[in-house]
Amino acid sequence: MFEILTDSFKIAINKIRFADDEKALQHALNTLKRSLLKADVYHKVVKDLLKVVEVETKEKGVGQLNFLKSLKDNLTIMLTAPGNQGFVYAPRAPTRVLMAGLQGSGKTTTTVKLANYLKLRNKKVLIAACDMQRLAAVEQLKQLCKQNELDLFFNENEQNPVKIAKMAVEKAKDGLYDVLLVDTAGRLAIDEELIQELKEIQKIIKSDEVFYVADSMTGQDAIKSAGTFNDKLGLSGVILSKYDGDSKGGIALGIAKQINIPLRFIGTGEKVSDLELFVPDRIVNRLMGEGDLETLAEKTAAIIDEKKAKILTKKIKKGEFNFNDFLEQMEQMKKLGSMKSLMGMIPGMSGMTSKLKDIDLENSAEMRHMKAMIGSMTKKERETPSILNNTRKRRIAAGAGLSNIDVNKFLKQFKNASRMAKKFSGKKGMQDLQNMMMQTKPRGIPR
Repeated sequence: MFEILTDSFKIAINKIRFADDEKALQHALNTLKRSLLKADVYHKVVKDLLKVVEVETKEKGVGQLNFLKSLKDNLTIMLTAPGNQGFVYAPRAPTRVLMAGLQGSGKTTTTVKLANYLKLRNKKVLIAACDMQRLAAVEQLKQLCKQNELDLFFNENEQNPVKIAKMAVEKAKDGLYDVLLVDTAGRLAIDEELIQELKEIQKIIKSDEVFYVADSMTGQDAIKSAGTFNDKLGLSGVILSKYDGDSKGGIALGIAKQINIPLRFIGTGEKVSDLELFVPDRIVNRLMGEGDLETLAEKTAAIIDEKKAKILTKKIKKGEFNFNDFLEQMEQMKKLGSMKSLMGMIPGMSGMTSKLKDIDLENSAEMRHMKAMIGSMTKKERETPSILNNTRKRRIAAGAGLSNIDVNKFLKQFKNASRMAKKFSGKKGMQDLQNMMMQTKPRGIPR
């Protein structure tokens, strides 16, 4: 999602890589200007940014390091607006969040993504279905909540969204929920009826937060709409949806600066797990191709059970890793979200994301075949892979509707993976892994 901007910054910075005069600085600034405007960053925001970078670079001495430092510092300032970052819980549960946005912005899906994000952090979340405007909106929520084991409040006998919101608050209180997310109706355009309905819901639930879901694909129109909603409702944050599909990416560089409301999250893919915290300095690091290991660590920590991880490590060391463990690890991997997004968080790897075909662990043919093979095994075979002889393999292949070659190929991959996991599970293995990583230094923007 940051590929074009990152490439643009690299080109601009390289303009003064081998020259430290004002002519080189002007070349870099002009390159940056064209790139930012092309990325749909508001022209006044671009002008202000370049002016400050130019002055600061000249004051400290024209050169690549000073130019890079000024650019990073001022991009961070641009992305930072007064207010909270991430998700902030109210002093008294449940934290009540009003989700607002125009029709088609991805508001309902984003509400589910946010609920899933909080659930992974051990919070009890209730979603309230208060979009009575769009046909099948409640049904969409039912399906998404069922698929992701999320709690939903709806009332098929009531069509007044304000009354439903009030009932949802009582349900959240009685059920001892940590968070209540209220999904509201949108319109194709902002009108008085929509704003009045939102104000009534806002008042009845006594919202702690009002999140506006902005469609990244609409560029400057999303910023204008967010500004209008802020004037009418008083937004506490913006969530950018569909950011993975925005080839320009400039909306993130303008929205906080233009409407003075903090970006709280960004949607990075179609999966429910594809929602990321928006922290300005981390985003700037990713824009510079330097990765974001903090966010990557937080994502993995949220899905990994420490006790289970220790048990698994012991099993790997003893050579007891089996097919049940394998399936469980695949389920955990699904929760991490888009592989392209994860690659972008690793320093020096952002340039590879455009060449990477995203891996769908749920629907790929390989994963379906693996599940079919494991499903055709007996309990003992799943727990003790070493007993799989040719007779058992033929039976598994027939049960999965695959060939013996497919089964043998899978078993070979499983054996190799188990061997590598065992190798790196001990202290010496971890040292070997660190040495390998040190020898393979990432090639990012020069510091």
